[in-house]
Amino acid sequence: QVQLVESGGGLVQAGGSLRLSCVASGRTSSSYAMGWFRQSPGKEREFVAAISGTGGSRFYADSVKGRFTISRDNAKKTVYLQMSSLKTEDTALYYCATRWSSTAALSQADFSSWGQGTQVTVSS
Repeated sequence: QVQLVESGGGLVQAGGSLRLSCVASGRTSSSYAMGWFRQSPGKEREFVAAISGTGGSRFYADSVKGRFTISRDNAKKTVYLQMSSLKTEDTALYYCATRWSSTAALSQADFSSWGQGTQVTVSS
């Protein structure tokens, strides 16, 4: 079993910044690929960003490219999502996920373990 715990969400004004963290524990490896997804009320969960096990490959949704940065600290088994220039449309429940591979992936179906999510609310 793999446990993922997200933190760092909150209420922020448009244009502001937040940094989300996700700590992995249990039967996991610090070299497994990880990703961030989000879900807004009434919408399906969508891909936000992904990072390979080494951190050498990173992918972003077009909607967050240039504003969000995914990174990881393998010694701490933690992945981060630095969010800047936040917009009201970024409001969502943000989930981190991991998969049994070091290769980054963008599809939800490729991830096997999920956290409970952390709420991000951006006000205008």
